[in-house]
Amino acid sequence: MAYRNFLPCVYIMASERNWTLYIGSSSDLLKRVWQHKNEYFEWFSKEYKTKFLVYYEAHDTMDGAITRERQLKEWQRNWKKDLIEQHNPEWRDLYDDII
Repeated sequence: MAYRNFLPCVYIMASERNWTLYIGSSSDLLKRVWQHKNEYFEWFSKEYKTKFLVYYEAHDTMDGAITRERQLKEWQRNWKKDLIEQHNPEWRDLYDDII
């Protein structure tokens, strides 16, 4: 999963392995993950401490990333878990990979 600045992405944040998941999309993944880690938002991510980037995928357009975000949000939890573990079996925080 290669990352480039300002590339539309869909991403999954986790509170810790196998716990709460947050799915979002952004055109600036680095900034958005930093915001999650620093509790910038006064909503779900702050309340549930979803601070670990465990999955992301790049898209050609923001519309594509948003469509994929909506798709993933409809998935069953075990499907999301399988997706993460296919690409990140240890549930590492991928933040250092994108900075």
